[in-house]
Amino acid sequence: MEKSRESGFLFCNWCGTMLVLKSTKYAECPLCKTTRNAKEIINKEIAYTVTAEDIRRELGISLFGEKTQEEAELPKIKKACEKCEHPELVYTTRQTRSADEGQTTYYTCPNCAHRFTEG
Repeated sequence: MEKSRESGFLFCNWCGTMLVLKSTKYAECPLCKTTRNAKEIINKEIAYTVTAEDIRRELGISLFGEKTQEEAELPKIKKACEKCEHPELVYTTRQTRSADEGQTTYYTCPNCAHRFTEG
C-alpha cells in the first residue's frame, strides 16, 4: 500500500486501492468510495518495474545458501567421452518427448567440455 501512495495519481489517497474511472468527470475508489477529479488522471501514464529480486523479497525467498545450477554437484557416470576419452562424465536428464517414450540424457565432459545427448 505504501508503494501505491508513492506512485500517486492512479491510486486512492486513503487506502491505496486502484481507482476506477466512473465517468469523464470523476474516478472512484471501489473500496472506500472516495472520489477524485478525472482531470488529475486522464492522459497520464504509469510505469513500474519489477525485478526478480523484488519478487523473491515479496515471496520471502532467499538465494543465500542455495546453489546455482553451475555450482550444484551434478551426478557422474563411468562412461568415456566421445571426443577425449575421459573416463567420467557428468549428466542431466529431461523428458523431451511424450510421457510414454524414454527421457533424453545430456552428457558433458568435465575435461574438454564436449556435450552430447543419448536417447
